[in-house]
Amino acid sequence: MAFLVGGENGSGYHWQWYRVSRYLVERADGRLIWGPLIQGLGLTLLLSGISLVLCFLIGLAAALLRLSHSIVARSASAFYTEFIRNTPLLVQLFFIYFVLGPIFNIPKMTSAVLALSLFEGAYAGEIIRSGITSIQKGQWEAAYSLGLDLEQTYRWIVLPQAIRRVLPPLTSQAVSLIKDSSLVSAIAVADLTLQGQIIIADTFLTFEIWFTVAAMYLIVTTSLSFLSSWVEHRMDGRGR
Repeated sequence: MAFLVGGENGSGYHWQWYRVSRYLVERADGRLIWGPLIQGLGLTLLLSGISLVLCFLIGLAAALLRLSHSIVARSASAFYTEFIRNTPLLVQLFFIYFVLGPIFNIPKMTSAVLALSLFEGAYAGEIIRSGITSIQKGQWEAAYSLGLDLEQTYRWIVLPQAIRRVLPPLTSQAVSLIKDSSLVSAIAVADLTLQGQIIIADTFLTFEIWFTVAAMYLIVTTSLSFLSSWVEHRMDGRGR
């Protein structure tokens, strides 16, 4: 710890933590305004929040298609899952932004959301599919014996139980999405990582800024994990 907070030390690096606060909150015209790091964090949260919702919907659709009786639907879902999982996210991001973007006039923010949602949705689909297949056959038979059709069985019987079972791995995927969102800085989306890079280029506060950025990611992902644990505990309580 002394190594981090000390001034000039044996490593020869002069720590200047006192300069970091202005990039979190700064005073202008007698009032406090968010600094570039907090603004970048806000964009990261917005980007991740939208991508999380789309990722879940895409994953749910991919899982249901993979489990359908249609060979076309199963093949399309399998192709999507394998193609996305076996190519780097950065390449997908560049393809959407630099190739599809000019053709379909896709802004960089939308490109970032699409790339993250499609990439994480492939993993979420497999997680949800594993949750659905873990439901006992008797649950399906009981639903059909009550006169429920396939849609009602999924909606009222299968999915609530499946989502409860796969909530921990889905949370891990959400944490992965938030960390992967740092890649959007490669297409100049002013998220937390890009704001950090800009500040470092201006000030040479390399370690102070990167440690601060890492701490902000850690706070967000840890909070998400605690929220997931709370939701899981609540769902377990209702399930008893």
